[in-house]
Amino acid sequence: MEEKPKDPLHGKRLDAILEELVEYYEGFEKLGEQINIKCFTDNPSISSSLKFLRKTPWARTKVESLYLFMLRQKKRDETRNKK
Repeated sequence: MEEKPKDPLHGKRLDAILEELVEYYEGFEKLGEQINIKCFTDNPSISSSLKFLRKTPWARTKVESLYLFMLRQKKRDETRNKK
């Protein structure tokens, strides 16, 4: 029996994380309100953001933290909708 890794970031690619965040926040504009970095606020795109995030550890950490927050929010919303 295989154990699921406890880390939700395990095996998750940065491009997939970024795409999920853009979808969840309905575009780069609202994502840029959550994390105020130029790659999200000034002429944003997935590819330019990925280039920046891969070179900038502090920005990547912020994106990963927001992703974990988003997962918790989705889980809470699902729980509320079941009741």
